[in-house]
Amino acid sequence: MSPVKQASRRNLTIVSRPGDDGEEEQFKPLEWGLIRRLFNYTQPVKRKLAWLVGLTVARSMQLPGLAWLIGLIISGPIARHDGHWLVWGLAGYAGLALLTDGMFHFRQRFALEIGETVVSGLRAEIFTKVQRQPMSFFHRMKLGRIIGRVTSDVESLRVGIQDVLFVSVIQSGQMLFAAAVMAWCDWVLFLVVVSMAPLLWGVNRHFRERLSRESRATTESFSRVTATLAESVNGIRVTQGFVRQQVNAGLFRSLLYDHSRYNIMLARTSAILVPLLELNSQFFVAILLMVGGWRTFHDLMTMAELIQFFFLANLFFSPIAALGNQYNQALIAMAGAERVFRLIDVKPDWEDDPAATDLPDPRQAGGPGASCPANLAPGEGGPQKVAPGQGVRVEFRDVTFGYDPARPVLHGVDFVAEPCQTIALVGHTGSGKSSIINLVAKFYLPTAGELRIDGREVRTLTGRSLHRQTGMVQQQNFLFSGTVLDNIRLSRPEATDEDIRETARRLDCLDILEALPLGLLTEVGERGAGLSVGQRQLICFTRALLAEPRLVLLDEATSSIDALTEARLQKALLKLLHGRTSFIVAHRLSTIRHADCVLVLDQGRIIERGTHRELLALGGHYASLYEQFVRVDDRS
Repeated sequence: MSPVKQASRRNLTIVSRPGDDGEEEQFKPLEWGLIRRLFNYTQPVKRKLAWLVGLTVARSMQLPGLAWLIGLIISGPIARHDGHWLVWGLAGYAGLALLTDGMFHFRQRFALEIGETVVSGLRAEIFTKVQRQPMSFFHRMKLGRIIGRVTSDVESLRVGIQDVLFVSVIQSGQMLFAAAVMAWCDWVLFLVVVSMAPLLWGVNRHFRERLSRESRATTESFSRVTATLAESVNGIRVTQGFVRQQVNAGLFRSLLYDHSRYNIMLARTSAILVPLLELNSQFFVAILLMVGGWRTFHDLMTMAELIQFFFLANLFFSPIAALGNQYNQALIAMAGAERVFRLIDVKPDWEDDPAATDLPDPRQAGGPGASCPANLAPGEGGPQKVAPGQGVRVEFRDVTFGYDPARPVLHGVDFVAEPCQTIALVGHTGSGKSSIINLVAKFYLPTAGELRIDGREVRTLTGRSLHRQTGMVQQQNFLFSGTVLDNIRLSRPEATDEDIRETARRLDCLDILEALPLGLLTEVGERGAGLSVGQRQLICFTRALLAEPRLVLLDEATSSIDALTEARLQKALLKLLHGRTSFIVAHRLSTIRHADCVLVLDQGRIIERGTHRELLALGGHYASLYEQFVRVDDRS
C-alpha cells in the first residue's frame, strides 16, 4: 500500500478513548428528560408555544378535512348536477383552504421564532459555561469540539424543535384523522389500508437506516476534507518550505475519493428507495382499485365515496415516508442534545471556594496590601522610593504540580518573592518555568503544597480579584479583531485615549505604534494579522501595563522584539516594573541581569538561586546556560 493510501486509511480510522468525545453517537434514542430540558429554553416565548401547539393540532385536522370536503362536493352537488349547492360547496372549500394556509403562516413563523429562541439560549449558555472553565479544560478539550457543539449540534436541535417535533405532530395527526374518516366512510377498505401500512413502514425504515449510516459516513468524510483543507492553508509555509505540495495533494485526492465514494453509495440507496416507495404506492393503489371497484360493482359504495376514500388514503400514506425521515432527524437531534448538555454540564476541575474572598487592592483608596520596602530596588538599580502597598508577596511552599496529577512537572518548589521584587525564571525548555507562571496567575492550582499570595493561600482568594491586579504578557501574544486602541483598552475599559498614549510613551514605544498606517486606530485583523510579531508584542506590553498591575508576569515577552527595540523597552521596564512584583521568563541577559533573584530550574526543580552576578560566580548550571545562550545572543 502506498504512503498516501496508508495516510488516508489512518485518517478514516475512528478511535475511541475514555473521556474523548471526538467520535460520538450520531443517533440516540428519544429521551423525554432531554426533550423537557430543551423546552425549558422556550420560557421567554411560552405564549407563542401554546399558540403553536394549538395551530399544529388544527393543521393536522385541516388537511384531511379538505379531502373530506372534496368528497362531499363530488358525491353531493356534482353527482346531483346541482349548480347552486356546488357554488356554496366551492366557497366553503375556498374558505377552509384560506384558513388552513393562513394558520400555516403563523405556525411556520412561531416555530421559527421558538427554534431561534432555543438556539440563542443554548449558544449563550455554552459560551458562558466555557468562559468559566479553568485552563485545564482547554488543555484537554479541543477547540474544534467546542465549535462543533455551538454550530452543528445546536443546529440539529434547531431542526428538532422547528421541524421534527411539530411536523411529526402534524403528520401523525393527519394520519389519525384520515384513518378515522376512512373508518367512518368504509371500514372494509380501511382494513385493507391498515393491512398495507406496516409493509410500507418496514421498507421505509430499512432503507432509512442504510441512508442514515451512509449519510453519517458522507458527513464525516466531508469534515476530514474541510479539516485537511483548513490545515493545509494555515500551514502553507511549512508545506512549501519542505516541498510537500505533491504529497499533500495526493492525500487530499485520496480524501476526496473516499468522500465521493460515500456520496455515490448514498445516491444509489436513494435511487433504490424512491422508486421502491413509488412502486409500493402504485401497488397499493391497484389493490384499492380492485377492492373498491368490486364494492362499487356490487353497490356497496358509490363512485363519489370511492374517490373520496382515495383522497383520504393518499393523506394517510403520504406521511409515512416523512415520519421515517423525521424520526431519523429526531435521533440526530437527541445525540446533539446529549453532546451539548454534556458540555454545559461539565464540572470545572476546580472552582473558587464559596468561602473565598477578594484579594485586597491597595490601589483603591485605603486598601490594605503588602508594602514595598523603601530600600528594595530591582537588581543593581540601588535604593529607590516606592509607594507602599503596590507589590504582592508570593510564596511557594513545597509546591508540586502536574497538568496530569499523575505526571508532575514541578517537584517541591520553595521560594519567596517579596513585594516589588523581580524574579527571573531560567532553564531549558520543559523545565517548569511557564508552569510557575500559570500557578502564580491561578490558571491552575497546586497538586500539593501551598501557594500564598500576600500571606493568604491562593485557594482562599477569588481568581477574579487576583487577575484584576495582574498584568501578563506571553510569548504567543493574542490580539482580537478591532483597532490597536481597542486591544490595549481591554485591560482597563474606562481608560481614555490619552491614558493609552501615556502608557505607550512610558514604555518608549509610542512612536512605533503611531508609525502604523492609521496609528493607534489601525485595524487589527484576526489574531493580529497585518502586524509584525514584534508590533503585536508591544501592543500586549502596553495592554498589560495600562492596568497598573501589582503583579506582572512576562513569559518570554521580548522574544519577538528586535534587539534595538528591546534595548529601549528594557530601560522603560526597569522603571515600570519597579514597585511591582514581577516574574520574568527570559533567556536574554538584558532582562535577567536586573532581576532581584534568578531561579534556575531543571526538570521541575530549583537547582540554583541567586542574583545574576552570584550565579555567574558560582560557575554552575546558570553559568553554563549563560555561556550557551546569553553570549551567543550578545554576539548576534
